[in-house]
Amino acid sequence: MSLKDTLFSVKHTINCGGSLIDLNQPKIMGILNITPDSFYDGGMHFSEALVLEHVNRMHTEGAAIIDVGGYSSRPGAADVSIEEEKKRVQKALKIIRANFPDIILSIDTFRAEIASLAVNEYGVNLINDISSGRLDEQMLLTAGRLNVPYIMMHMQGIPRNMQVNPKYADIIRELIAFFSERIVRARESGIKDIIIDPGFGFGKNTDHNYMLLRELKLFEMLECPIAIGISRKSMVYKPLGLTPDDALTGTTVLHVLALKNGASILRVHDVKEAVQTVKLLDLYSTAGK
Repeated sequence: MSLKDTLFSVKHTINCGGSLIDLNQPKIMGILNITPDSFYDGGMHFSEALVLEHVNRMHTEGAAIIDVGGYSSRPGAADVSIEEEKKRVQKALKIIRANFPDIILSIDTFRAEIASLAVNEYGVNLINDISSGRLDEQMLLTAGRLNVPYIMMHMQGIPRNMQVNPKYADIIRELIAFFSERIVRARESGIKDIIIDPGFGFGKNTDHNYMLLRELKLFEMLECPIAIGISRKSMVYKPLGLTPDDALTGTTVLHVLALKNGASILRVHDVKEAVQTVKLLDLYSTAGK
C-alpha cells in the first residue's frame, strides 16, 4: 500500500499534453511568482537570469510542475490589468520554454484569455484557477476546449477583501457543496482532469484553515485529487510569532499532515524540502509491507 490508498475511488492520473502524471505518489508544484507584491517572494524573479536560475533549481530539486503566476493573490492585493498580467507571464513563459522545452508548466490565473495564451502559445500543461471559474465566466468552457487539467480552488470573496472577517456556518460542509457544484459545471464544460484545492488562507481564518487540514480526507468523497498551498502562509508563521522567512519548519510539519490526510499535490516555495518530506513519509507508510 502507498500514501494514496483510500476508501474512495479517486482518479490519480492526469494527462498533461500526452504526459501522464501519476498522483499515487504525491507531486511537488514549485511556485514562480512574476509579481512585485506576492507575500513571500514578490519581485524576486523578474529578470531573465533570476527566472532561469529559479526554474532550474526547482526542476533539479524535483518539482514535477512549475506554476507561473503574474497576478498576486495575497490578502489585500490590488487588482492587476489583463494587459499587465499578460506582459508578465509572456516574458516568463517565453524564457522558460526556450530553455526548458519539456518541463511541465501550470498557469496561475483566473482569466480565460491568459489561460488560452499560455496553453496555445507556450504549451502550458495545466490551469490553476483561484476562483474555480467564478471570476471569468469563460474560464470553464475555455479549459474544456484547451483539454488540459484544471485546478479549481475555493475562495470566499476576492483577494482584496477575502480576509475581512470570513465566516462559515460549517466550513467542511460548505466547501464540499461548493466543489460538488463546480465539478458538475466543469464536467459539463468538457474538463476531464479536475483537481480541487480547498484554498488555505483564501477567505479563511486560522481556525478555519486548521479545521480544513484536519478534515482534508473528507474531500476524497469528491473523487478528485487534492492540491494544497500552505507554504509559508500566515497560518504557519503567525501562531508561532514568526515571519514568512522563518516558516519553513512549520510548513514542513503541515505538509506531513496534509499528505497523511490525502493531498496529492503540494504547491511550495521550497521544493527540495517538500520532495524530501514526500520521500520520507512514503518510507514510513510502506515500511514492512
